[in-house]
Amino acid sequence: MLPSLAFTQQTSSKTQPSDKASLVGNGNGSKEPDSPVSSDPNYVIGPQDTLDISVWKEPDLTRTVPVRPDGKISLPLLDDVQAGGLTPAQLRADITQRLKKYFTDPRVTVIVTTIGSQRIYLMGEVTRAGAYPLLPGMTLLQALSSAGGFTQFANTKNIYLLRVENGKQVKHPFNYKDVVNGKNTAQNTVLKAGDTIVVP
Repeated sequence: MLPSLAFTQQTSSKTQPSDKASLVGNGNGSKEPDSPVSSDPNYVIGPQDTLDISVWKEPDLTRTVPVRPDGKISLPLLDDVQAGGLTPAQLRADITQRLKKYFTDPRVTVIVTTIGSQRIYLMGEVTRAGAYPLLPGMTLLQALSSAGGFTQFANTKNIYLLRVENGKQVKHPFNYKDVVNGKNTAQNTVLKAGDTIVVP
């Protein structure tokens, strides 16, 4: 499991008694995520992500939910809720507002437990080619490390990054030997979803 992104409604809450289910939270004694990935407020939820949704003192509504291809999640009381395209903080605010119909000042937590929508791709002479989750702030050098390094045939001076910019695919050079020796460090760019790294 990947580390988690957590955003919590900060106001204290007092729930009203109800015979309906509600979302459990991680406030005051409930379990926190194993290790918060990053509190990057700009992470955008997408299809194939997995979310933990909770509301403080309402354990019956604790849910680990997948984000469907249409970008929606299903929650008790609320049915379908749009999650794709929102940051965790925005989704938390939306769920909080919807739950006010049933509870007083609900305290909602949204945790991204699996990042499935944000991916980058490594091809060519790397040990483990394939698709990899894009973590917040991940650089090209870090992505290469995730792939287990190079094969003996890798041309590490002529690696390149393929990125779609303004609707067109652009090729950016990356000289591994230069970067690790402190030269041309600007080539060690922060990656974006959909980037492809090719090691010839």
